Amino acid sequence: MTSSSYEIRVIGILPPEALLDFEDLVASVEPVETVVHGQIRDQAALHGLLARLEMLGAQVLEVRRLHEQGQSAPPDHQVRSAPGPDERDDGSGDG
Repeated sequence: MTSSSYEIRVIGILPPEALLDFEDLVASVEPVETVVHGQIRDQAALHGLLARLEMLGAQVLEVRRLHEQGQSAPPDHQVRSAPGPDERDDGSGDG
C-alpha cells in the first residue's frame, strides 16, 4: 500500500501533542495558521489525524492531497489561475 502526501491547514498554532502518532508529518507555522504536510499511509490515518485535530479544538481550514512528483493531474483537475488585469473582459468587445 502506498501513502499519499497531504497538506492540512489549521487556524492558529497546534499544540505539540497534535502530531504525536504521525511521525512522518512536519508542521510549520505561518503568520495566522499552521501548515502540516507529509505522508499519510491511508484514509483511516487521515481520518484519525483529523479526529485528533478536532479533539484538540483546532479549526481545519483546508485538506489537500498533493500530487507526487512525476504524476500529472488529470485534465479535468488542472488548476487555472485567474486572468490578469490585461486578460479580463472589460465588456468593450475588443478582446
